[in-house]
Amino acid sequence: MNIEDFREYCLSFDGVTEKMPFGKFARRYDSVLVFYVLDHMFCFTDIDDFTSVTVRLTPDEVGELRERRVSVSDPLNSSLRYWIQLNLGGDIGDGEILAFVSRAYDIVKNKYTPKGLQRRRLC
Repeated sequence: MNIEDFREYCLSFDGVTEKMPFGKFARRYDSVLVFYVLDHMFCFTDIDDFTSVTVRLTPDEVGELRERRVSVSDPLNSSLRYWIQLNLGGDIGDGEILAFVSRAYDIVKNKYTPKGLQRRRLC
């Protein structure tokens, strides 16, 4: 997988936007590309060093991944609870990584979709 294909995949989800917001904190973060749904992050990666993808998951999913896989680590920012870094080229294939990105998108979208809109869609 390359960064162009990854970016195209993330942007294929409904309502996704991208930004590079962290450069204002430190120059070394200028190349961190973040994907958002409903103005909330669901995944990010470094476009200059595309060796990992960091995604938002549930606490149980994060714990399970840590137990089962070696190609996972904590995100660089330790204050990101329920986030996990998936290292490319390890024991998690590209297809699985894209599935985790999709899962992260669903988690964040469902969490921040207004309750009234969720009910209307169910009816």
